[in-house]
Amino acid sequence: MVKTYADLYLDARKALLPMEGMYAGNIARELVCAASGKSQEALIADRGLYATEEICLRVENYVRRHLSGEPTAYILGQWDFCDMTLTVTPDVLIPRDDTVAVTELAIKKALYLPQNPRILDLCTGSGCIGLAVARRVKDAKITLADVSQEALRVARKNVADLHLGGRVSCVLADARKPAAPFLGKFDLIVSNPPYVTTAEMETLDPSVKDFEPHLALHGGADGLDFYRAILRNFSGALRPGGFLAFEFGRGQETSLSELLTAADYKILEWKQDNSGILRAVLAQRRAEE
Repeated sequence: MVKTYADLYLDARKALLPMEGMYAGNIARELVCAASGKSQEALIADRGLYATEEICLRVENYVRRHLSGEPTAYILGQWDFCDMTLTVTPDVLIPRDDTVAVTELAIKKALYLPQNPRILDLCTGSGCIGLAVARRVKDAKITLADVSQEALRVARKNVADLHLGGRVSCVLADARKPAAPFLGKFDLIVSNPPYVTTAEMETLDPSVKDFEPHLALHGGADGLDFYRAILRNFSGALRPGGFLAFEFGRGQETSLSELLTAADYKILEWKQDNSGILRAVLAQRRAEE
């Protein structure tokens, strides 16, 4: 049965109200806009018009998926991060505000690197960090690397949508294995690797545990497996005196500091996220004597 856009919105809001409370209206509006391809302004202007049966069914499907706990980003197929609208699918993590901290550290350092710096975004997922760096650092050559072919497909689409194909490339690479020689040397490696501990995996919110890729979440018993692997396998892909920027989990800073120091890095800066939690670190590989 077809409905007006106003009725579509009101019905979606009513269905979402028990779960979302005061946010139900905003989410309903987002879902109706996504299902219809209309902007919020167009939705208001067309509120008295009838939507097609296809759009009505799509809204019902989106509402049902939301009520099942599926993240809004996956329903919409996109998410905003650092002034970019990125494609996201269940093959990649949803970019979060937490990741702004390491992104800002990487941008700040990259702006002062020598001309045409080479930067690697390892465990890239959607490509959000590397693409944000590429947009701000206009001469940077960025490589987005991930072990997941599905994630790289998403990253490639975001590269194309942002018209950055001239400076950003995507390659298959596993942080748990030695860096391939063809990658060459980088001035900066930035990474948001999996860092959720085995115990924490069991307590994650269902919207994360049941929908987001475990490959991009689980960092081993203590959450540090990927940091050890990157320091072991990719330090050789940094130029002597090159820089490494990591995102990490809450409370992991002491253990990560010990790993970096043991791997012959000097810690330059820690950065908090918007909640005041230490979330990112910048370190420098000691130059060879």
